[in-house]
Amino acid sequence: MTDETRGKPLLPKPSRHFHWPTHHASSVFGDDWFGQRAETFARFFGTPTFLIAQTAVVALWILINMMGWTKFDPYPFILLNLMFSLQAAYAAPLILLAQTRQADRDKLDSAAEAHHREALADASEQRQAIAAQQTAQLIELLKQNTELTELVHELSERIEKMTIELHHKVVSSNG
Repeated sequence: MTDETRGKPLLPKPSRHFHWPTHHASSVFGDDWFGQRAETFARFFGTPTFLIAQTAVVALWILINMMGWTKFDPYPFILLNLMFSLQAAYAAPLILLAQTRQADRDKLDSAAEAHHREALADASEQRQAIAAQQTAQLIELLKQNTELTELVHELSERIEKMTIELHHKVVSSNG
């Protein structure tokens, strides 16, 4: 199968889903402001920036309270523990939300890749079929060429034989 105007083989058009597999995806949690911000925030929890900042805040919190500059959360740092519990209570669902949304995108990406691989396999099969057809045509042309060559050789031998006979008749009648 070829493009008649350009003589190039036609390939399947790439699926838009392969190039932008999740552009149309809607999360089970919705694509509203909250869902997007929650996912962004949950992704921030795992960054070095967050971990370093949290470590610095905790170290400063403990230092301020241990040095006696203030006594708003003395040892054993009950308020700090409460803050960690509050952070964990919000972080766990937000991280699960981000993982679920990513799993949805991964599922769509996987389906799009499978569709793309199938399209490539179909195109490859078409090219193989075309190549087999062209090979068969070439073999047929070679057979015809061989037959024509044999026919030309046979006719050349007959002409040579007739020329020799005619030459003998002309020489014998003149002689």
